Parts: sequence; C-alpha cells; structure tokens
Amino acid sequence: MLSFIRPALVTVVFFTLVLGLAYPLTMTGLGQVAFGSAANGSLIVTENQVVGSDLIGQAFDEPRYFHGRPSATATPYDAMASSGSNLGPLSAKLEDRMATAIQGLAIGAPVPADAVTASASGLDPHITPEYALTQVPRVAAARGLTEQSVSDLVRATVDKPFWILGEPRVNVLRLNLALDKLAQG
Repeated sequence: MLSFIRPALVTVVFFTLVLGLAYPLTMTGLGQVAFGSAANGSLIVTENQVVGSDLIGQAFDEPRYFHGRPSATATPYDAMASSGSNLGPLSAKLEDRMATAIQGLAIGAPVPADAVTASASGLDPHITPEYALTQVPRVAAARGLTEQSVSDLVRATVDKPFWILGEPRVNVLRLNLALDKLAQG
C-alpha cells in the first residue's frame, strides 16, 4: 500500500511546486520584465500621480471635458462590475435608453453610435474621432478656446490602427489631459 501512496504524494508535491509556484512566478517575472506597463495595468501617471489607466474608462461629465461612451455598469466605469447590457438590437429598453441619450447630447445629426451605446465591457476608455469632434464646440466654449485649436488637439490624439487591424480611436483620458495642458499654456 505504501508503495502506491508514496509515488502519488511525491508526484502531487512535485507538480504543485512546478505548476503552482515556479511557473506562475516565472510568468509574472517575465511579464514584468517584457511588458512592465501592461502587466501593471497600463497606468497613466501625471506629475508622479496615477490619474487612470489606458484600459479603463472614467466618467467625465463636466462640459469642459470630452465625454466617453456610456458605461454599462451600475456605477459608471466600475471595473469591479464589468459587464455589458446584453440588450439586443430589437430591445425596447435599448431603444428607450438610446433615445434618452440622444436627447441629452447637444450635437446634431448624425449621432455617432458610440455616443449612445456602451461597449461590451461597459468600461471602454476610447471613443471614435467622429464622436470626439462632435463634442468640440461644447468643450471649446466651456474652456474659452477656439474650436480650431480643440479640433487640432483631437486629431493629434487619434490612435491610428495597426496596419489593417482595428479602427482609429481616441483615448478620452489622454485627450482630456492634453486639453488641460493646452488650457494651461
């Protein structure tokens, strides 16, 4: 009997040490060395202070800031409650939500889809350049800046797609930080 138990225990201890300790520590170490910023949450640091992440959106609702997509989480942009709305294209609830969102926007038609729909996670930090440009008049007026200077800033902060993968997009937090710098200078 002992001849069967001992090899089994040695095997369990060996694989626990290799797969439960050595492998995770090795992967964590390699991640820190090769992709330090991404492994730590892609944090955005301004003046030695963490102000957000490149990966998680934030709620901006003041007229002087660009606004992100609507958040699908109960508390806007709550990373602990990431989820989509799961409302389909024929949902009356989604139609009502979008109609309410469109009325709340002070932009003309056509309304960009990302202005009234949440992303799949409900936490997307990006908007389309079109949605950002529709917000320029409001932001410029609230800041006392020219629409041209704010439009130029939006165009300068557009992340281009990698080769043919993805769409052009604007990180709202990075845009608002650049806007703060523009208003200061």
